[in-house]
Amino acid sequence: MNTQAIPAALAEIIDDFQALTEPERLQLLLEFSQGLPELPDRLKDHPELLEEVVECQSPLFLTIETEKDDAGAPGAIRIYFKAPPEAPTTRGFAGVLHEGLDGLSAAEILAVPDDMPELLGLTRAITPLRMRGMTAMLGRIKRKVAASIRPEF
Repeated sequence: MNTQAIPAALAEIIDDFQALTEPERLQLLLEFSQGLPELPDRLKDHPELLEEVVECQSPLFLTIETEKDDAGAPGAIRIYFKAPPEAPTTRGFAGVLHEGLDGLSAAEILAVPDDMPELLGLTRAITPLRMRGMTAMLGRIKRKVAASIRPEF
């Protein structure tokens, strides 16, 4: 895996997980679930603006927005998630991706390796189905980012 493509904030999160024992990693994932920001008001009443990640065991929805820089060119990517509080694993994965990717450029997000979730060291502590859900979240984010930077035809 090319860890050079992992942005600094995400690399720091991965390092934090890897420095812990498996039970401690689950606790850290729970902390990320509690830190996941709520949707902004403009998205709360508009579920049609969010896309469901059907691979997740719990209902998880996400969307991205691209900020423009002063010249009107695409700038930072903002990532938003909606996940129920009773789904701490799903919310935790969303929290990791939010903290690690929100505010980055499209190129930085697209360069993140697809198997990045495996670097968290949770593959023995979390079911394979839940790990696939996190991989699917990352894949959906990358697909939406790629679509946002391609010109419409």
